[in-house]
Amino acid sequence: MKDGILLIDKEAGVTSRFVDNKVQHLFQTRKVGHLGTLDPFATGLLVLALGKGTKFLPYIGDEEKEYEARLRLFERTSTGDLDGEILERREGEFPGEGKIREASSRMLGEREQLPPMASAVKVGGKPLYERFRKGEEVGRKPRKIKVLSFDILGIDKDLKEISFRTKVSRGTYVRVLGEEFASLLGTIGHLVALRRLSIGAIPLEKARLLSEIREEDVLDPMPFLSLPKAEIEDEEDFRFVMNGAGITLMREEERLLLVKEGKALAVYRKALPHYYVSERGLF
Repeated sequence: MKDGILLIDKEAGVTSRFVDNKVQHLFQTRKVGHLGTLDPFATGLLVLALGKGTKFLPYIGDEEKEYEARLRLFERTSTGDLDGEILERREGEFPGEGKIREASSRMLGEREQLPPMASAVKVGGKPLYERFRKGEEVGRKPRKIKVLSFDILGIDKDLKEISFRTKVSRGTYVRVLGEEFASLLGTIGHLVALRRLSIGAIPLEKARLLSEIREEDVLDPMPFLSLPKAEIEDEEDFRFVMNGAGITLMREEERLLLVKEGKALAVYRKALPHYYVSERGLF
């Protein structure tokens, strides 16, 4: 079994956990995790880690994510997407292109967003979707989010749909953005398609379908980590790192990814000036 990172192009109709389970079976390991859940109806980039690679998931830059989505107007669902129950339908005139583009410009910027009940956010140690399935409504704390771009890709008056591409901060629910956009247009709406194009600097183009994944697709985590790097050249320091011991480095950064000959070894954090200790253990 290899340790490292897998880039999956998730297909519609399956959960992120389903992908984890398939990868566990394929690589005969229980140690699999993913970065950034995708809803069952959504497709696109899912970053997984296997074995010791899971230790590096917190250090993969995911501050920004980019998506393409399709919004259907005049219908509202319980989940904000096509998997939910239709709660309301309205009649109305489809908005003109000028109004649509003006509303899209108003989507930009920072604000607070309330996570939907049908989400993996945990309240009291339980995912909200478990409460949602029981018909419960619980208090949720709004999150600060930022919409960095919101571009209109297409307008289909016959289907009453608008396609858009958006780049957002971590923790943003595009389903909720879709409902907000519909509100700016004076109506209601829900997403009928969502595709994640990137997580940080990782593009969807590097991902493979789950059915295509092979052992050679497991990647070293180092290129994906948003941490300053320190090359371990001294053999004594290398032995210390391999044993999880602290080492002295003439560096100022709070955290360092220690590497040797292009391979990630471990993440170390500063404990004292120029003295670093193991934070996540060995890769």
